[in-house]
Amino acid sequence: MTTPASSLLPRLLPALFLAASLTAQEKKEGPIQDNSFLVEEAYNQEAGVVQHISTFTRYQETKDWIYTFTQEWPVGSIKHQLSFTLPWQRLGSSLDGKQAFGDVALNYRYQLLGDGNAKVAIAPRLSVLLPTGDEKQGYGRGATGVQVMFPVSWVLSDALVAHSNLGATRTPNAKNTLGEKATTQDYLLGQSFIWLANPRFNVMLEYVYANGQVVTGPGQTDRQSTSFISPGIRWAYNFPSGLQIVPGIAVPIGVGASRGEKAVFLYLSFEHPF
Repeated sequence: MTTPASSLLPRLLPALFLAASLTAQEKKEGPIQDNSFLVEEAYNQEAGVVQHISTFTRYQETKDWIYTFTQEWPVGSIKHQLSFTLPWQRLGSSLDGKQAFGDVALNYRYQLLGDGNAKVAIAPRLSVLLPTGDEKQGYGRGATGVQVMFPVSWVLSDALVAHSNLGATRTPNAKNTLGEKATTQDYLLGQSFIWLANPRFNVMLEYVYANGQVVTGPGQTDRQSTSFISPGIRWAYNFPSGLQIVPGIAVPIGVGASRGEKAVFLYLSFEHPF
């Protein structure tokens, strides 16, 4: 299941906690296999099940925040999945500091190997990033980009799962706030470890490194990097109807080039049959 990420910012996540009673739940077999926070898991949606994901991230130093809404749909079977991600954000680096849409992502994922029951799962993703954000205000790239992601999920033991990511984004004719154009190329590496404390409660440790280009003049770019380690937790509420609700919270901490930056990350997922 996928939650696509921005090239230069670690991934962005959920704005509400749900008040629901554990006594109203029905036991669901198997552990939580919901989306991770900053690192993508290699499990597509099961046939007949749709997922709605809200995320919210607020950075302590810059005061920037980003909300995203993602919806994931299986296409016929677990082999194929379509999804989209809508970002709404406020960036202190923008010219007016207002809230605005960013670039929308349209995603396709193929379950190349395994599934949620396999020891190893691989699900490559191809995304088209549409120039829906206003690049003059710093909210978008001003051009259509293409992103590829290669997530691999590993079951290390009954209580420990790992997820590894390698991704790249290319945006021909990306624009800066002055309208100057250049082609940008960005790279993303991620690694996470999920401790299955029990089937409905996970302790998470994630690391993500992003290295991307920004346009500094006609045909000119400058390369920047961000690096975060993020401890977090998530838990599940399972209902007899098949609805599963998964809230979560994490605290991304900047390391390396991002040292001194901290963030609060919130996550909320609704998954149900359709």
